[in-house]
This record gives sequence, structure tokens and C-alpha cells, in this order.
Amino acid sequence: MKSLPLFTLLSLLAILAMLVALMAGSVAISPAELAAILAGEGDGIGREIVLQLRLPRALAAFAVGGLLALAGVQMQVLLGNPLADPYVLGISGGAAVGALLALLAGAATLIVNGAALAGALGSMLLVFGLAHGSGAWSPSRLLLTGVVIASGWGALISFLLAVAPQHNLPGMLFWLMGDLSHADQATPALLILLLGLLITQPQARNLNLLARGELQASVLGVTVTPLRLQLYLIASLLTATAVTIGGSIGFVGLVVPHMLRLLIGSDHRRLIPASLLFGGTLLLLADTLARSLIAPQQLPVGVLTALVGVPLFLYLLQRGYRQ
Repeated sequence: MKSLPLFTLLSLLAILAMLVALMAGSVAISPAELAAILAGEGDGIGREIVLQLRLPRALAAFAVGGLLALAGVQMQVLLGNPLADPYVLGISGGAAVGALLALLAGAATLIVNGAALAGALGSMLLVFGLAHGSGAWSPSRLLLTGVVIASGWGALISFLLAVAPQHNLPGMLFWLMGDLSHADQATPALLILLLGLLITQPQARNLNLLARGELQASVLGVTVTPLRLQLYLIASLLTATAVTIGGSIGFVGLVVPHMLRLLIGSDHRRLIPASLLFGGTLLLLADTLARSLIAPQQLPVGVLTALVGVPLFLYLLQRGYRQ
């Protein structure tokens, strides 16, 4: 598929998903009403619903989806495994522990987000420090270290849920399952997403070479170790930002890059921006469905991404085997 038609289609899908997100919900907004509101007109209640509630959440959902998909692309190259996802190195576990401790303390949303970010970055430093040790590190060593640390975070999360007061459990469980209901500040996530794209896109050629093997990349002039370190740091920052805003939302970073590889190939010059657009669109649609399916009650968006992601990924996996 040529690049221009591809990105035109993905951009149109993103715009359409954004419009659907602004119109759908417990209070339906018609296309005419939405057009009037976006033009600076419309009634006060409708304007408040769209501009103060739905638009910030929709932008945050798109940003989180893009962050996870972009991090998934980098993790899959970093670990040399197309089935790797952004959460495989225990970053989400560290964020979850930080957020749950803040929730147990009765902290406000801003403090919970800060604690989640601190936990994610702390987990990143812990995994990298242990994997590096006193010598060089390899993708397999990094992966094993991350899996062990993630298991430790999982045990600590179970302990916190077991000792938590009953009134704290719903909020804690919603956060663990992925929840965008408190995502009212999308600007930081969008800026981090743009930063990740600006850093990663110029490295697309090197990522193509690294995906073919470390030895071949070295022969063709790629400085492998600094590139791997850059991938790890940027992917960790993207994942930490996404988890801080939306909690643990699975399958976006795993399914989106894998699906696009089967559709458009493995050239990262197209795969990186395509994953960003499609990941953001996918999570935006999932969040719209999560808050509209049984409105006014809301579902955790992570539940819907898992329900969609599991059969979709199994289908893509079988298709890949057949090919």
C-alpha cells in the first residue's frame, strides 16, 4: 500500500473517530449541534459537555493509544520479538503500585498520576540497572529481568488489593483495568507523543536494520548499543506516560504494530506514524464504546481492548502462520 493513500485513510479514520467520540454518550449530540458548538455557537449545556468533558477525554484517549502503539513498535525491535508489548518490562506494574499506594492514602487525582509516573520511572531504572549489572546487557537478559520484576510488582499489587479498605477497591480495580474517566489533561500526553515521534522517526532506517539482526545492523554502520538504549528509554517514557493517564490498558501496543506489519510490511518509515495514528484511533473508539455501551454507567476501557484484542490477535497470528 502506498504511503499517501495509507496515511490519508488513517487520518480520516482518526477524524471520524474523534467526531463520533464527541457526539456519543449518555447525552447524544447531533452532527448539526456539534458543528454549531465547534463553530463557537450552540447552547450552554451542549458546549460544556463537548468542550469540557468529551473533547479533553477524547484527545487523551487518542494520545494514550498512540503512546502505547509507538512504544510497542520500539519494544518489538528492542527485544527482537514481534509479540512483545509495552508492558513486558514491568513498567506498568511499577506505575500500578505507585498509583495504588496513592489511592490507599486517599490522594487527589494529580497526586495519583504523579505517583504512577514515579513508579513507572522507578521500575524502568530498576529493570535497566539489574539487567545491565557490571557488564553489557542483551535483549534476552533485559526481557528476563523485566519479567521477574513484573512478577514481583504483580505480587505486591495483589497484597495491596487484599489489605485495601472496601471503599477503595472500586477505584483501584478500575485503574488496574484501564480507566480514562479522569483523563482531563491531554496536552502533556500529546507533547510526549510528538516528542517520541520526532525522536523515533529519524531512526526508522536503523530500526529496519536492527530488526534484521544485531550483527547485520553493526556491519551496515549502526551503533547498536546506543540505539538500544535510546529505544528502551523512549519506549519506557511513552509507556509510563500512557499508564499514568489511562492505567493498564492492554493489547493496543501488541496488536496495532503486529496488524500493520501484516498489512503494510515492516518498513518503519511507514510503520511508526501508521501505528501512532491507528493506535490512537483504536483506543479512542474503544473508550467511546466503554462510556456509551451501558450509559450512564461506564466500563473500564481496558476490558474492551482485551475483548477486542484477544480474538483479533489470534486471527492475525493464524493469518501470519498461513502466510
